Amino acid sequence: MIDKDAKGPGPGKTTVGMKALLGDPKKAIVKLALPMMLGMSVQTLYNLVDTFWVSGLGADALAAVGFVFPFFFTIIALSNGLGVGAGSAISRRLGSRDKKGADNVAVHSMVLMVLLAAAFTIPLYIFAEPVFVLIGAGKTAGMASSYGRVIFGGSILLFFTNVANAILRSEGDTRRAMTAMILGSVLNIILDPLFIYTLDMGVTGAAWATVISMGVTAVLMSNWLFFRKDTYLSFDLKGFVFRKDILRDISRVGIPASVQQTSMALMMLLMNVIIIAVSDTDGVAVYTVGWRVVTIAIAPLIGVATAVVTMTGFAYGEGSYDKVSFSHIYSIKVGLLVETGIAVFTFVLAPQIAAVFTLSESAAHITDDLITFLRIICIFYPAVSLGMLSSALFQGVGKGLSALFATILRVLIFTPIFTLFFAFTLGQGLTGIWWGMVVGNIMGSFFIFVWARIYVGRLLRSGRNVDVMHKLPEHEELRA
Repeated sequence: MIDKDAKGPGPGKTTVGMKALLGDPKKAIVKLALPMMLGMSVQTLYNLVDTFWVSGLGADALAAVGFVFPFFFTIIALSNGLGVGAGSAISRRLGSRDKKGADNVAVHSMVLMVLLAAAFTIPLYIFAEPVFVLIGAGKTAGMASSYGRVIFGGSILLFFTNVANAILRSEGDTRRAMTAMILGSVLNIILDPLFIYTLDMGVTGAAWATVISMGVTAVLMSNWLFFRKDTYLSFDLKGFVFRKDILRDISRVGIPASVQQTSMALMMLLMNVIIIAVSDTDGVAVYTVGWRVVTIAIAPLIGVATAVVTMTGFAYGEGSYDKVSFSHIYSIKVGLLVETGIAVFTFVLAPQIAAVFTLSESAAHITDDLITFLRIICIFYPAVSLGMLSSALFQGVGKGLSALFATILRVLIFTPIFTLFFAFTLGQGLTGIWWGMVVGNIMGSFFIFVWARIYVGRLLRSGRNVDVMHKLPEHEELRA
């Protein structure tokens, strides 16, 4: 939103978000992170509510959603990856006072979004049922394909909202980004029981509730970006031509970020396969419900991470490496404090949380296994802040491959190895899978944190740590 009393780093007026980026990094991190922490928490809460309503349909319905979830997560990964790549490139250009270049990156990201959504949606929609049969959905394949086709068909809406959200965050406008996320999530929560039970659409109704909610959010964000035009960035498609340098800049962070998040989906698929090997579809149901709880537990960290990408990208663009270092360490302190509290809360209330998602008679038999999952998995919550926020630092400064390598090491090497070791070598079965996930995630998170601090130390020793704010007199008013 426009701040009419302040001049910005480019032509015309600046916004409240840009004013925050130009100020004290501690205040900026808090101001950027808090709305996104709330928005991400509410959005993830919707996932739990969605799981609650689906659980009423029985364990088979939970398993069906569980088989679709890795693909849904892949859609999120691809769209978020593009958003992270565009957001990082935009923030660095705004930090170096190149508004025109930032505008161009925003336009490129929208065009790439449409192309990517089409390439992903069409084949998955057409071949949904054979894919689910192939990955072992068995008796739930038909239910999974009915749910999945609706999600795949509406994925363009998710692509757009995630990229648009990233563009808003890149210019510091986290309040409207939060508003859009909360609106969509609350609407989804309202529509779920209506479509699933009142209209008797079953698990497919949950998918329609999601798509309709995303559509409303997309309309709201389109109004802000393209019609009201009160964002700092502007979109001009006239005479648009792809520029290789912008594509490279978006891709060097966006592609690794997409692969990085997609690796999480691959881990989920791999976990499903390993779980089936030691258990059955009930084990998949436990993992599906339990991992939804995990996602809401770490949702505040995702909010902080978006602030880290924006703040470190902006600081890196203006050459203020001390602000890069401060943003990293301060955000991790916040993350450790928040996640330790959430871990304690989860451990103590695990029976109550499990009971909420196993109310139906057909799902009641997985209650004890779900309690065990929740009490084991919460041990790694605090350590996640070390890995996630260090990865956000690398993304912010344009080092997407570094973030990708560390994530692959954690998700596709450490976690599977320890999972197999605990489950089979030590003979711990399903419980061993949960312990393997904890150990693998903790080791991977410490690894990327140490790597990030070594990188920041090299930046600080490089000597390029100019106080851009003092060199640009037109920002004197903002500094005050």
